[in-house]
Amino acid sequence: MANSASGMAVDDECKLRFMELKAKRSHRFIVFKIEEKIQQVVVETLGEPQQSYDDFTASLPANECRYAVYDFDFTTDENVQKSKIFFVAWSPDTSKIRSKMLYASSRDRFRRELDGVQVELQATDPSEMSLDIVKERAF
Repeated sequence: MANSASGMAVDDECKLRFMELKAKRSHRFIVFKIEEKIQQVVVETLGEPQQSYDDFTASLPANECRYAVYDFDFTTDENVQKSKIFFVAWSPDTSKIRSKMLYASSRDRFRRELDGVQVELQATDPSEMSLDIVKERAF
């Protein structure tokens, strides 16, 4: 399998923080970064529960790839409060090719570590993960 060929380890903190987001809702979002030197995915940023979607998108670097999860709260047409966990593979066009390849080859393996993600988004520029798109995908 090509994806496991990247050999990228996942720091235990990634799974721990994700479980906190999923079960306790103690984070609104988490941004993950691949540390090439140690060949590991690590937690880079934790979003506070009261932070907004704009805070989340602002936490993603403009020229570097990242993985992220976002806990999106919404109200259905039937006026029911719901929440969905989004996995975002952020790979801006302006990032280095090596970085894009590394994130692309490690993505599926890392994504499988996060049990409970309901929606996946791949974005190369902010318009591909606008709030409108997130709302549309949540329903």
